[in-house]
Amino acid sequence: SNAVTVWSKSWCPFCTQVKQLLEKEGASYLAIELDKFHEAEEIQASLAATTGQRTVPNVFVGGKHVGGCDDTMALHRSGELRKMIEAAG
Repeated sequence: SNAVTVWSKSWCPFCTQVKQLLEKEGASYLAIELDKFHEAEEIQASLAATTGQRTVPNVFVGGKHVGGCDDTMALHRSGELRKMIEAAG
């Protein structure tokens, strides 16, 4: 089971930045590349309805929505991201 889920697009530089951070942190994560799905628009609309965020990356830690790239980087800088990942297992 992955502690982190990243809704992503393979060509998105902000998504790459988040995935590289997670790899550097040694976090187990699942990247769901929306550009690989025919239903990408519907999935993204559903995520927007659920989270209020339409953009990618759309990051969840332990099932909790944490936001996008800027939000994830801010959590990393504050040390909170590491705590959240550890708590999520």
